[in-house]
Amino acid sequence: MRTVLLAVHEGRDAAVKIAASFAADLRTEGIAVRVLEPEAEALRAAGVEDAEVVEPAPAAAAGCELAVVFGGDGTILRAAELCRGTDTPVLGVNLGHVGFLAEADVDDMQDVVRAVVDCTYTVEERLTVDVSVMVGGEVVATNWALNEASVEKAARERMLEIVVEIDDRPVSRWGCDGIVCATPTGSTAYNFSAGGPIVWPEVQALLMVPISAHALFSRPLVVSPDSTLAIEVVGEQSRGVLWCDGRRAAELPVGSRVEVVKGRETVRLARLDPASFADRLVRKFDLPVAGWRGAAERRWERPAR
Repeated sequence: MRTVLLAVHEGRDAAVKIAASFAADLRTEGIAVRVLEPEAEALRAAGVEDAEVVEPAPAAAAGCELAVVFGGDGTILRAAELCRGTDTPVLGVNLGHVGFLAEADVDDMQDVVRAVVDCTYTVEERLTVDVSVMVGGEVVATNWALNEASVEKAARERMLEIVVEIDDRPVSRWGCDGIVCATPTGSTAYNFSAGGPIVWPEVQALLMVPISAHALFSRPLVVSPDSTLAIEVVGEQSRGVLWCDGRRAAELPVGSRVEVVKGRETVRLARLDPASFADRLVRKFDLPVAGWRGAAERRWERPAR
């Protein structure tokens, strides 16, 4: 039987109700529904019956053709953790604010149901990063991220002293609040807030953006996806924290070294709308485009010789 995993922001009544209605539509079409144990009670109270209940572990999405998420980007990132290592793509229904990772809005639910039933969605492979933390030359922690890995100061009253290295060569030393190492997918998230560039998702690249650096040179850097980004925590009292997608943290004592490389596994995002990334930018950020005449209005003829 075809099975779809639901991931729901159970703290939002609207998300639970919409997810329950969506589950009923799928069951009518003969598609089984799998839900996560922490969300099962709320969904059951909203009318979801006969759903398979699983723990929110990495294997939760195994065997599902799709994971449909009801919430904001944080809920989508949580679902990406559950789908990592499987072939299950993630389809987000936005109930947050900007919801840049989401593909559909609440008003599009009938289109979502039809696309899932008829399998008319497409799938994009999104680059991730793998992260290693070393202390004294030994790896003490490993992690990964879809959006970004950020190294941030542990204490508000102290700057973080770091040395940045790219491909085994030192680039600069900064006193700063932190540094963001982002993917193109994450370029519209923390990277964007820190002043980094927006990068089209099909571009293969890694981004490095310092946060509030006290330095003459503190520009965002865009490097090859095959590069290795490294951040070394220096200074006698400089301690930091590593955050991956703002969800998973690790302490960084003085002398720590964080290495960020292209991830071995991608995250698969389902798409319903073939609209360009430029259109998505305009819609999500409500960008002003009044006055645009379009290519048809700007045609010109080559002068006769």
